[in-house]
Amino acid sequence: MAVYHQGSRAVQDRVGVRELADHVGRAMGTGIKPVAAAFLELQPLLIVGAADPGTGRVWATPLAGTPGFVRATGPHRMSVAGGPPPADPLAAALTTPGTPVGTIALDPRTRRRMRLNGRLCPTERGFAVEADQVFANCPKYLQKRQTYETVPDRVPGPPRRSAELSTAQARFVETADTFFLATVHPHGADTSHRGGNPGFVRTTSSRELTWRDYPGNSMFLTLGNLLTDPRAGLLLMDWTTGTTLQLTGEARTEHGTDGERRVRFTLTEAVETESALPLRWSPPEYSPANPDPAG
Repeated sequence: MAVYHQGSRAVQDRVGVRELADHVGRAMGTGIKPVAAAFLELQPLLIVGAADPGTGRVWATPLAGTPGFVRATGPHRMSVAGGPPPADPLAAALTTPGTPVGTIALDPRTRRRMRLNGRLCPTERGFAVEADQVFANCPKYLQKRQTYETVPDRVPGPPRRSAELSTAQARFVETADTFFLATVHPHGADTSHRGGNPGFVRTTSSRELTWRDYPGNSMFLTLGNLLTDPRAGLLLMDWTTGTTLQLTGEARTEHGTDGERRVRFTLTEAVETESALPLRWSPPEYSPANPDPAG
C-alpha cells in the first residue's frame, strides 16, 4: 500500500511540502516494532474510526480496558479484547470482517501517540486489525495528564441521539482541549488527534463546527482523505466524567490567502453518552506548542 494517495499528494503540493512529506513518510511501515508493541500494552484507551457498513456514516469511538487489552499478537497484527456496546454507532463495523479501520493509541502521561490503520478481523475475544500502516506522531498539541484512575462503579448512560447540538453540547465542544477525527479514503481509514487550548474548536451554529488546522508533520493524511471523501467522525471526551460526544457528518478544508487552513464540519448526527468511559484523568498541562485560539 502506498504511503500517500492522490488526496494527500494534492494537499502536500498545494502547501509545498511534498519533499518533506516524503522524508516523514519513510518512518511509516506495516510492522509493529517491539517498542510499539510495548507501548500498546501499557494503554487503557484506544480510539477507533471507521464507516458504518449500513449507513456509510463515519464515526470515532473510544475503547477502554485494563492495560493489555490492546496488544500486538503478530508482527503485523494488533488484537483488542472486547469492543463497543451494542448501541455504539460503530458496533456493526467492528464485527464486520474486512472493515477498514483507523486506530490511535494516545498516552497523555508521556505525550506519545501511535497510529495503526488496517483491516478488521473479528475474534472470539473482540477483534484484530491486520496492519497496513503503523507510525508514531510527535507530541505537538498533545496535553499532558499525569495520572488516571479507573472508576469501577461508573455505569454508562443510554446514548442520546440528535440532529443538532444542544447548548450544553456546544459548550462541551468549545471548552475541549482535545478531539479525535476519523476519516476514510477509497483504500482505508484513519483516525487522528487534534489538540489545542480550550476554544481551539468552535461552534458557528447548532450544526457546524470549525477549527484551524495547525502545522503538523506535513503528511496531510486527514486533509487528504477529506479532499477525496468529506465524510468524517469526531469524538470528544470529558477526561474527568467519562462522558463522550460522538459526531458524524462532512468536513471540508478552506485555504486562506495567508496560508491558514480552516476545517469546517457540518453535523449529520450527534450521540452523547454520559459516563461512557471508566477512566478519570488528572487535569491537563497544556502543550507549550498550542497557539492562542483567539489568534
